[in-house]
Amino acid sequence: MKLRVGTRGSALALAQTAWVRDRWQRAGHEVEVVVLETRGDQVRDRRLHEIDKTGSQGLFTKELEEALLGGRIDAAVHSLKDLPSTLPPGCVLGAVTAREDPRDALVVAPGLDPKELPADARIGTSSLRREAIWRTAYPTHEIAGVRGNLDTRLRKLGTEADALILAAAGLHRMGQADRVTRYLHPGWMVPSPGQGALGIEVRADDGDSLAAAELLSDATAHAACSAERAVLAACGGSCQIPLGAYVAREDDQDIWDLYVYYAPPGRGAISVSWRGTDLSVGVGWVVGEVTEPAEGDPA
Repeated sequence: MKLRVGTRGSALALAQTAWVRDRWQRAGHEVEVVVLETRGDQVRDRRLHEIDKTGSQGLFTKELEEALLGGRIDAAVHSLKDLPSTLPPGCVLGAVTAREDPRDALVVAPGLDPKELPADARIGTSSLRREAIWRTAYPTHEIAGVRGNLDTRLRKLGTEADALILAAAGLHRMGQADRVTRYLHPGWMVPSPGQGALGIEVRADDGDSLAAAELLSDATAHAACSAERAVLAACGGSCQIPLGAYVAREDDQDIWDLYVYYAPPGRGAISVSWRGTDLSVGVGWVVGEVTEPAEGDPA
């Protein structure tokens, strides 16, 4: 079967799509890669929450979904963290792949002491989540709104920023793991929902593409990321609200850890964690904790 696979044109997106292509080819499928430009790729001089004032997400996915629904491609490969919690009618998440490292990583400019950054250090990130968490721990640091593909951001190290906060998965996939100064604990710098996994989106009525997507699915990653995305949906998460959700499974045990960081407007930041065997119970409890108005807050 021939599969036309849509992707963004960044080096990282192409590397992720090549991973998918290679596995489908080994399964006997013919694969054509179709490169599409998204709104998030077109506007590079503003942070994401400044581009999408509605908070609807989809800055890196809408054009791929339009091509999918229009029949120009049979599947779309996304960084799962970019995929909105609600998909357009007619689209389904056919697979969640095994995760690369889901953590965020700190990359420090050469010549700086990675154990003790200066009090006025410039920390590069365009993520409201990373900014909010970092500011709480390091209030004197300046946040530099660094955007662009991975290589572009790394080139700004030492000029526009003294250190960068980046997804470890991207560094690993691009052969840049040696640039990591320190991995940030996911219980503190809680990752974006789905971070480190790829999402394969297909049409709901395309049984052949759905079957091909299922060849790439990882059961543990699918369960973990589904729980994270359920938290995202329940909290109305978007690029306008700092939110992290991360689920980890203990090795060889049916025990899950769920961490959430949430900073809704008008309230202080909320950090909660849960451990148990039933993820649906954990998601329900955590959502209740972070969405119930605090004492004195308006209902």
